[in-house]
Amino acid sequence: MSFPTTPIAKLTGHGGIVHAVAYSSGPQTYILTGSSDRTIRLYNPSKAPPTSTAPTSSSQRPPGLVNKYTAHGYEVLSIHVNSANDKFVSTGRDKTVFLWDVQTAQTIRRWTGHAGRVNRGVFGGESDSIIATGSFDGTVRIWDTKSNAYKPIMTLSDAKDSISDVAVHDADIIAASVDGRVRSYDIRMGTCQVDVVGPSCTSLAVSNKGTELLVGSLDSTVRLMDRTNGELLKTYKDDSFVNKDLRVRSTLGLNDSVVISGSDDGMVFAWDILEGTCLHKFKHSDMREVRGIAAAPATKAKKDVVSAVAFCKTRREWCSGGGDGNVVVWGMGN
Repeated sequence: MSFPTTPIAKLTGHGGIVHAVAYSSGPQTYILTGSSDRTIRLYNPSKAPPTSTAPTSSSQRPPGLVNKYTAHGYEVLSIHVNSANDKFVSTGRDKTVFLWDVQTAQTIRRWTGHAGRVNRGVFGGESDSIIATGSFDGTVRIWDTKSNAYKPIMTLSDAKDSISDVAVHDADIIAASVDGRVRSYDIRMGTCQVDVVGPSCTSLAVSNKGTELLVGSLDSTVRLMDRTNGELLKTYKDDSFVNKDLRVRSTLGLNDSVVISGSDDGMVFAWDILEGTCLHKFKHSDMREVRGIAAAPATKAKKDVVSAVAFCKTRREWCSGGGDGNVVVWGMGN
């Protein structure tokens, strides 16, 4: 199966690290981005060629920019779009959860209550009726999107450290924690299954079938685990893959045939999910595939991080968000 390796768009304009990228749920391809500059932006990547340059003045509009969303007081850390494609949830360092209307760029709900930065917010339930959030305060909170209530309908506080990522599958809410554990809560049954990973967990993704879980952790390893029994199915590593200090995302793509992950040092890696072999390496800031040579040694400079990656579900395309403030969209090219 051919993998998209050609830069087809470059989304510019953010004034800081891009922490979050998310594709729209509809047939048309739009990308939402969230940054340390406190803004969320909606882009049409087909209007932003890979030669796009950042605006030289605040009055200039970046190529492909459709809308801008401003409400967060500090950096934006996560974005998730609902299945109807008309709303999205964003979370950030301001300890706040926002529910947005895509078209009007207005906030529909604003929830507070977390005692630390909110690392992740995702939709779940029937018709996306709830939002699950995970925070630095070690709790997962569940909010009712249909209600005007300002308090969560449930708080899960089993973790011994920060909740770094959250996923929802059917009636299960899954939370990854810096305490090195992944907890799966069956809300209907009132049970909690704990899987011990060991190193601090920073990223979660559930397979389309719902039977596997992809877990990124701070030992420069991404793991595929069996959700039913916690068994380790596969590990994904590379001599030049570095993730020891920063929260970076990993995810599944191309009908769960590949794994991609950002890194601490500006690289993006793609692995074959079954073989575990590294298929491709990319240097985000240079917008190129790295062949035959090891990546540059990891640096502590945050500007080199690739903390966000996302795969498009409707076409052979994915994107990476970097410390340079840009988002690169990778496709099949001509």
